Amino acid sequence: MGTSPISKISHEQHAKTTFLSDFILGAQDGMVNVLGIILGVSAATADIRIIFVAALAALGAESISMGAVAYTSTSARRKQYLKEVEREKQEMADVPRTERKEVRDIFKRWGYKGSELEGITDRIVSNPKAWLEFMMSFELNLAPVKKSAPLNSFVIVLLSTIIGSIIPVVPFLFTHDIGMGALLSVVISGITLFMIGYYEAKTTVGSLWKSGLRLAIIGLLAGFAGYLIGRYIGAVPI
Repeated sequence: MGTSPISKISHEQHAKTTFLSDFILGAQDGMVNVLGIILGVSAATADIRIIFVAALAALGAESISMGAVAYTSTSARRKQYLKEVEREKQEMADVPRTERKEVRDIFKRWGYKGSELEGITDRIVSNPKAWLEFMMSFELNLAPVKKSAPLNSFVIVLLSTIIGSIIPVVPFLFTHDIGMGALLSVVISGITLFMIGYYEAKTTVGSLWKSGLRLAIIGLLAGFAGYLIGRYIGAVPI
């Protein structure tokens, strides 16, 4: 018994949304983290090698850490989903009338009445697969998590974190002026964060400009915090 066209579309849309959220999570975190370190270290030292070492160390640690977190959190969501599937199957077998009433109540809430309400309820509960998917989606509000999802999330977050972490470092490949490099790093990171936020709003919902500016401001504020720490802690004699 195959998956219904509506269910298939829903699963595909969920996969696209998951990819987008994983990509933004990794890219934003990597970029903001490395930008903060670059600004902090550049405010405390004039040695460009230290900036590179600190940035690359953060890139390595952050990308692996973020990928691992994505893997474990997605794996936990899959386990939760499978547990709820088994529980729902058991309830459908043990208390079918109660479960049927829950289906009926959902359709009634959507505006179905009379014979139409009873007919559409009967059609759902007559198909165990459709009944189960309906309950998982509209009673429990849980989306399916494929077996490959944890590994996919790990790879996407890992790679996007690496990409995001590299962006603030790029200016220092073309200049040995630490002040200019830090300034260009802020500009490039701010523009990139804005573009990510803009794209997020374009593919989902929300104001394009507000979303872009919000992400850019959050990222730059985090980077500025790193600068303040480097500026004032670096000035303290040890």
